[in-house]
Amino acid sequence: GWKGVKGENGLYLWGRAETPNTHSMLWTGFGRRAFPVKAESAPADTSKIHYEKLWLYRHCSSLQQRDRQAQKAGQLFSGLLAMNVVFLGSAFISSMIFNKVAITLADVWILLSILKVLCLFWIIYYLLGTSRQPHAVLYRDSHAGTIWIRGSVLLFGSCSILLNVFQIGYSTILVHCKSRVEIVFPSIGILFICTQAYFLWHHSKDCIQVQHNFTRCGLMLTIATNLLLWLLAVTNDTLHIEIESQLREVERRFAGNDTALCTCPNMTICEVFQKGYILLYPFNTEYCLVCCSVLYVMWKNVGRRISHHHIPHAKPKFKLQGVVFGPLLGTSAVIIGACVFMMYQIQATSLLPSHQVFVIYYSYYIVLLPLMSVGSVIGTIIHALEKKELDTLKNPTRSLDVVLLMGAALGQIGMSYFSIVALVATDPRDLQNSLALSYSVLMIFQNITQNVFVIDGLHRQRIAETTLSNKQEHSQTPPVSVLELGQEIRKASLSYIQTYSNLSWKRRVLREISFFLVLCNIILWVMPTFGAHPIFENGMERSFYGYSTWFVIVNFGLPLGVFYRMHSVGGLLEIYVTA
Repeated sequence: GWKGVKGENGLYLWGRAETPNTHSMLWTGFGRRAFPVKAESAPADTSKIHYEKLWLYRHCSSLQQRDRQAQKAGQLFSGLLAMNVVFLGSAFISSMIFNKVAITLADVWILLSILKVLCLFWIIYYLLGTSRQPHAVLYRDSHAGTIWIRGSVLLFGSCSILLNVFQIGYSTILVHCKSRVEIVFPSIGILFICTQAYFLWHHSKDCIQVQHNFTRCGLMLTIATNLLLWLLAVTNDTLHIEIESQLREVERRFAGNDTALCTCPNMTICEVFQKGYILLYPFNTEYCLVCCSVLYVMWKNVGRRISHHHIPHAKPKFKLQGVVFGPLLGTSAVIIGACVFMMYQIQATSLLPSHQVFVIYYSYYIVLLPLMSVGSVIGTIIHALEKKELDTLKNPTRSLDVVLLMGAALGQIGMSYFSIVALVATDPRDLQNSLALSYSVLMIFQNITQNVFVIDGLHRQRIAETTLSNKQEHSQTPPVSVLELGQEIRKASLSYIQTYSNLSWKRRVLREISFFLVLCNIILWVMPTFGAHPIFENGMERSFYGYSTWFVIVNFGLPLGVFYRMHSVGGLLEIYVTA
């Protein structure tokens, strides 16, 4: 029989006891926390009691369990879809590299064009159908799709469009000896980049609540396509080899030896297209990596319901108050780096690069990297001294930031280790080689220390949030007179002065360090992005590993290194704002 007991809070708790004396035994509580209450007339009985959960508890738990199982099943299925697409594309690209007769570059382009068209159909369907359904987007992730990440999507997307334009122009001039696919593939690429950039700019914060499985599969298909485009850009050195062969062809013509290669009729226009293509080449790889990161956050947010305590009440604003030494040192590093970069570009692009320009370039890094490492170590120590609580709330964006920082750092660290092996095995006593060796060792140490500082800072709770909650608590009890108002202001001022005197130097040092590192990472992002690649152009590692092998290593590590600098700027800015 069902019985009821009135609890301390005035609520009736109902349950059923299965004992020989059913009328004399009741239970209180809820769910697994239920405990029996013995009535006055109940005799002592040591028999086991079997309790039944409330219907509401069983119903809610079953619904939550089904929702969780459906979410995991959808993520698993979409992940398997992406894995199969990536393996298929990787097999095509690997076959093109090792057996260029059976699988050509045109075959790989046809496969990628089909994948781009499928992604375009899904993105258009999402924009016109899924996102416009009622109750489709009830929540938006405030941490996802920050302005700097969406701005980088637009910047790198614009550069990728220009890259495809140069490729179309170059192939159009040589249409008499080139395939039509070399014109169709970049044309589809322009349409794909424009549509995807618009989609990510407007919908990167969406937590979609309808058509979960179809949306997950579409997002994973788009991620797999961007990964294959990145892999092709890393391994495809066709145009670079073609440019070198054309330069040799021009030399043969000047020597009086005519050949029948596919040469450009107008060398001036072709040279403009070639230089523009090489200059914009790293931006395409960056665009693919940035899009993959944003799409992955959207994939994690499919079906996510954000509770009210996850929604920020007030975002801290970027202000330059209270920082002096960080901007001064950072601006000095940027100005000196710009001068070194211009000198390097003028000298390194000549026919006979000067030995001195490599010495200046490496010397600049050897001075800057230890300063950045020391700043990161000091910032990590200050984080430990502050003893702020760690933010343990679920945050897919922050988890992805940590993974991207750790993964992107592997590119620069891997290139540095390859350089160390090549330099030590040849002639480490030479001035240029010794500087390059020091550059590689310091680069590894700087990446590790900066990662520790940024990741530790991202997991610290914001001081602004606790201050806001304190303000809200004080605002609930307004003073009733001018005298009480003055006393409240005096108390608030004294508490603010005490807090500021205890923590001001730590926050100030954190802001100085983070701002200095922001400017340093910006100049270290600009220099390799716009063509300063001494690790490839000095010829040391290239002669040790061979052209094709070192080309793959550099094209794999260099975009990751550039992406790491850009991603570090976002993390450092967040540390600066929340300090």
